[in-house]
Amino acid sequence: MSQTAPSTPMGHIHSVETFGLVDGPGVRYVLFLQGCRMRCRYCHNPETWAFSDKNAQTPRQAFDAAYRYHNYWKDNGGLTVSGGEPLLQIEFLTELFRLAKQKGVHTALDTCGQPFTREEPFYSQFVELMRCTDLVLLDIKEWDSARHKALTGHGNENILDMARWLSDNGKDMWIRHVLVPGLTDDETAMAETGAFIRSLSTVRRVEVLPYHTLGRFKWDNLGIPYTLDGVPVPTQEQVRRAEELLGACTEG
Repeated sequence: MSQTAPSTPMGHIHSVETFGLVDGPGVRYVLFLQGCRMRCRYCHNPETWAFSDKNAQTPRQAFDAAYRYHNYWKDNGGLTVSGGEPLLQIEFLTELFRLAKQKGVHTALDTCGQPFTREEPFYSQFVELMRCTDLVLLDIKEWDSARHKALTGHGNENILDMARWLSDNGKDMWIRHVLVPGLTDDETAMAETGAFIRSLSTVRRVEVLPYHTLGRFKWDNLGIPYTLDGVPVPTQEQVRRAEELLGACTEG
């Protein structure tokens, strides 16, 4: 009996940034994927929440488009996949990163970690993905799970579990925290987050990302109510205090 060849996973792509400088080390080609289960109240890319077939590509097509820029990456740049939430397209992502590693390209995954579970079939797929992932950029949005759910629509237990898994398995990570005055700036929560970060062995960088309203117009265009009107951007002193509590660092 003949066997059907496995189909090639297609990536649902939102956009690309050809010379990214903040989503991983060096100069990066950043691929933004569609689809996210979280509904963060401060999200600046709400147009990536839903899946779209408008720009579907195979891993080979996506990698070939990225690799045209490899001369700009030098010794420490490479490919970053962001979103949306890339882990919702894990089969596409894994094959894309396999192609990258075949060419010696540094790979970084920018994720909120929400899909993570140790249950199958996701877990085996995640372990396979990590074999060809050099760096994980992980958002820790809020320490308290109830407040995390109010902020994003989901709890955070599995996200913290993912951070522990990355640490236990020697996977380098950058931890990021978006600082929103009155929402994610509770000092006790940030101190507890900082203690958790210090318990991890592979954190190479901790970044505080100040809340901004540059994506505010997108909510209006999509007809989605924006609940943070009037919330100010954090002051330099508020950012400095958050960095102190979280143990911000720039190693690696």
